[in-house]
This record gives sequence, structure tokens and C-alpha cells, in this order.
Amino acid sequence: MTPQLISIYALCAMFVVATIWPINMGVLAFVGAFLVGTLVAGMSSKDIIAGFPGSLFLTLVGITYLFAIAQNNGTIDWLVQLAVRAVRGRIAAIPWIMFGITAALTAVGAVSPAAVAIIAPIAMGFAARYNINPLLMGLLVIHGAQGGGFSPISIYGGITNTVVAKAGLPLNELFTFFASLGVNLAVAVLLFVLMGGRKLMGARAAVAGMPGDEALPPARVTVAQRGPQAFGDSESESFSEERKLERGLDDPLADERAAPEPMASSRAYQALTLVGLVALAVLVLAFNQDIGFVSITIGLILSLVAPNLQKRAIGQVSWPEIMLITGVSTYVVVLEKMGTISFVGTSVAGLASPMMAALLLCFIGAVVSAFASSTAVLGSLIPLAVPFLQAGTGVKPVGFIGAMAVSSTIVDVSPFSTNGAIVLATAKNVDRDAFFRKLMAYGALVTVVAPIVVWFLFIVL
Repeated sequence: MTPQLISIYALCAMFVVATIWPINMGVLAFVGAFLVGTLVAGMSSKDIIAGFPGSLFLTLVGITYLFAIAQNNGTIDWLVQLAVRAVRGRIAAIPWIMFGITAALTAVGAVSPAAVAIIAPIAMGFAARYNINPLLMGLLVIHGAQGGGFSPISIYGGITNTVVAKAGLPLNELFTFFASLGVNLAVAVLLFVLMGGRKLMGARAAVAGMPGDEALPPARVTVAQRGPQAFGDSESESFSEERKLERGLDDPLADERAAPEPMASSRAYQALTLVGLVALAVLVLAFNQDIGFVSITIGLILSLVAPNLQKRAIGQVSWPEIMLITGVSTYVVVLEKMGTISFVGTSVAGLASPMMAALLLCFIGAVVSAFASSTAVLGSLIPLAVPFLQAGTGVKPVGFIGAMAVSSTIVDVSPFSTNGAIVLATAKNVDRDAFFRKLMAYGALVTVVAPIVVWFLFIVL
């Protein structure tokens, strides 16, 4: 057996282990990089450590740190309340408000499971109160999170763009972003039409400050929290079990609540945080500044205004997600150095039809991501496709990256992924078993259909 095949089998074993057991795949990848690198490829530890993605690490720490501050000081809560008030009693608009908010959260740097965990309980509460199809509401929250997930300053976007730029392939950050947003928005419109959205068009509810017997419930989303704020697909169960054991709670998504310090919850401080988020987007997109350094700098400024908030925010940085991404990236560098990337790219390029090879890669991304971590899939499969794209097969790199990005993330509606599990856990007044089956059926449909659709839209056309 060749060293390249051993490294590929090791990667497959990591996906299997991380799917079956609540073990962070990043830990598996670091160990895999060490064992495969030293025992199979004959690399030194120094060479393996040199593959650690320092720039990506800084980016992930910076944006999740800044988002934790925005979450804790009530800025997200404030924005949700403003958005819900803007509905003015139009029940049909509520699912779209939730779609837009989760898209905005992931677009400015929130990890997708974190955005869904923040919004899903509120959305499912609205669904129960106003007779909105809970499956419709939950799916729109997830598709919203995935729709905004590839902005240039997001987690998914940062991973994808870094890998593509490093490979020297043509890079179009906005194409990938709008490809994801467009597909998820189109799917959301279709779901709205098919799942009872039209029946809601004429329904209205009383809103606070307007005549009526009852008002929309306040969208109380976030207060100061302790511990990690987000987690990846494969490690979420471990995190949930820890919380249940520590608190003796049945609800795996229950949060500890602590009263925020006065400055942290003031409207002026929330406005300052919003200005910081806008400044982040401007400095990164218009002036090409490093997103990691800029986000940490803005976070520091906000922390100086409310120092106690910084203590909690550091603990809420997405360390499990960062461990997963940096571990997989380090293992990918080992694969590159031992020739596995070129081996896979040459093998795929050797298929009779390059177009069918591209479709096969999209299917692999969708199937693996439905059960494992989307971030791990993006970090490992895109590098494996680089030689195939560089081989002059006729497949457009920009279109392929967009297709792979959408295929590997839109399937997070599966109840086996964190996003799907959160929606299932927060649904109210439903038969859990029946709701699970519906989510699973929809997830299976998306896993089969989405790769074909995006392959046709972004690669064939």
C-alpha cells in the first residue's frame, strides 16, 4: 500500500470516528498529522508544526471573540427586537425575519451553529404561538445561517478563500458568497410556498405599541454566558453531555444566564458594538486589512469600555471549532508535502469525464458533511480538488468552488448535524419522532438533489 493511500484511509477513519463518537476531529487530525507525517512520510515534528495555519487561527479567534462580545452585551438581542418590531404584526414576515437575522449573523463572523443556537429557540417559539409550520420555521433559520456563511469575513468564507488563494486558483469571494446566499434563498422561497407560507399572508398579530390584545413576545436572545459559545458538528454532543452532567439538566441546549454589567447592556454600548461590526466590514473589504487583527483590535476597544465582559468573551471563543479547523488544516499540509493531494487530483482528473468528476466531488462533500463537520469538509476536500482544477480539465475553478461550498453546507439541515439537531431540540408542541423523520427525509433529499443542481448551475452552465 502506498503512503498516499495510507494517508487517505487515515483521513476517512477520522471522519468515521468523529461521526460515531463525540471526539473533536481536530484532535484526531493533529494526531494523524503526527503519526502519518513521522511514521509514513518520514517528516520531522518541526516540519509538521510548520504547517499549522497561524493566519487562519488568528482569523477564527478574532471574529469569534468579537462576536462573543456582541452576543454578551445584548447587541444581537437588540437587533432581533428591532427586526421583529419591524414586522408590525405581519405573521408571514416572521420566518423571513429569522432567515435574515441568521444570515446576517453568519455573514459578520458567527459560526453557523452559534447563529442557529441563538435564533432557533426564538423562531420556534414564534412558530408555536402563531401556528407557523415548525418545520418551515426551523429550515428557514438553518438556510439563513448557511446563506450568509460565505461572506468574505465569515468562518466558511475565510476557510474557503484561504485555501483557494494559497493554491493560486482564480478567486472570486463575492461569487461564492452570492452563490450560497442565492441557492439558500431560492430553497427558502420554495419551502415557504410548499409549507403553508401562503396561508400566513393575510394573518396579523398585535404588536407592542399598537392596538390589540396581545403583543409579539420579546425576542430575548442573549445575556452574558459562560463557557464556549459554539461548537462544530462532530463535537457538539460531547459539549452537550458535559453541560447536562454539570447542571443536571435534561435540555442539552439550556444556557446559564448571568446578569450583564450595566455598561455592557447600555444602548450606547450596543450602538458602539454595531459601529465596530460595520468598521470590521469596511476595513476588511474596502481597505484589505487582515480580518484577524482588525477584529481583535475592535474587540479590545469594546473590552476597554466594559472590562468584565472581556473575561467571559475569551471563554466563549469557539475553541472546539478552532481546534477542528486548525487540526484538519495541519493534516492537509502533511498530505500536500507527501504528495497525496497531487495523487488524488491526478486520479480524479484521469476520469473519462471531467464534468462527472466534478459532480462526484460535490456528492462526496454533501454526503460527508451531512454526518460530519462542514468546516472539516471544506478544509480537506477543496485542497484535494486543487490538482484536478489545475490540470486544465475545462472545469471552471470559480464555479467549482461555489458548487463545492454550497454542496458541503446546505446539507446541514440534517438532524445528524448540529444545526438540524438544534432545531429539533428547540421545536415546541411537536411530535419529536415525527419531526425527526421529517428533518431526516428533507436532509436526505437535499443531499441527493443539491449537488446536482449546483453542479449544473455553476459548472455546466
